[in-house]
Amino acid sequence: MEITVGVGAGARHLGVDRVVDLGPLHPSAHGAYRLRLTVRDDETITAAEPLVGHLHRGAEKLFEVRDYRQVLTLANRHDWLAAFCNELAVALAVERMTGMDVPPRAQVLRALLCELNRIMAHLVFLTPLTGQVAADGREAVQTVLEEASGGRIHFMFNRIGGLREDVPAGWVERARAAVSAVDTGGIPEGLRGKGVLSREAALAHGVTGPIGRASGVDLDLRRDDPSPGYRDLDVQPVVRTEGDALARVQCLVDEVRQSVRLVHRCLDRLPSGPVNLRLPKAIKAPEGAVYTRVEAPLGTSGVLLASRGEKTPWRLKLRTPSFNNVQALSALLPGTRVDDLPAVLGSFAVVVGDIDK
Repeated sequence: MEITVGVGAGARHLGVDRVVDLGPLHPSAHGAYRLRLTVRDDETITAAEPLVGHLHRGAEKLFEVRDYRQVLTLANRHDWLAAFCNELAVALAVERMTGMDVPPRAQVLRALLCELNRIMAHLVFLTPLTGQVAADGREAVQTVLEEASGGRIHFMFNRIGGLREDVPAGWVERARAAVSAVDTGGIPEGLRGKGVLSREAALAHGVTGPIGRASGVDLDLRRDDPSPGYRDLDVQPVVRTEGDALARVQCLVDEVRQSVRLVHRCLDRLPSGPVNLRLPKAIKAPEGAVYTRVEAPLGTSGVLLASRGEKTPWRLKLRTPSFNNVQALSALLPGTRVDDLPAVLGSFAVVVGDIDK
């Protein structure tokens, strides 16, 4: 499309819009998706369309032929940076349908491990922006998560009715030392005013998590719809109103610091007792449907579970934060210069497996 500014003799011709495909393997994405950009001759983006589906695995259909224990194995893989939170969302759905009363120690450990998972996930996105010190903190946190669960990426530590087992002896002290050493590094001020996402656009696209809170969306399920382990933690969401790349990075940094405080609080109030329930060999959810949701690192992670009273779900639908969040690029990127694109996309945290499921 040709663009002309002004009318008559004073008109100035700006040339022809170019359509540029960024991807499907571009360096600004945590995974493979494609971004179709329309760019003016002055290298300003006028339109953006995220094209997804390159990593689609059909997980929701695979759930229907797995029993509930096997479902947890698949559920922790769509957002590989939030495996523990993904497992928990499914476990909560089954527990709510069956009326299970999870032991208090397991509830507090779940909240604690979710916060460790949040720190680890946020530091992945902060490391390229703030430096090696963030990577060192992530490694320390990942080490204690691995020690507790036995898994480095896919933890598989949640079970229907609690956790697989208790944390090992001495782990509480090591976890406290690990989070005390977390440092996010410095925040690059060059992000100010770039890639602004308005609150209205964030709400229209269903954006949640730190991206939404950076644009003034005051929603955090740890406060607004807490699972049992969070009910006494008094979580206050980190909310900013600027909506630019700097605000998004600052939200990630502030949430890491908040999660460190929450981990210490959980460690201080960790009760004794069992961490799971004795269950029958085959778990059957009663006939009906339930929706549960947790505050995953990137936003609202929801599970709609429908059962016909069998040992496998009839339907299990995922509401993943990255799927909604990535759609907001169509509202955020117009007006951005091409040379600012890496910084803007670097501030916009998504995991592509979480988009495609």
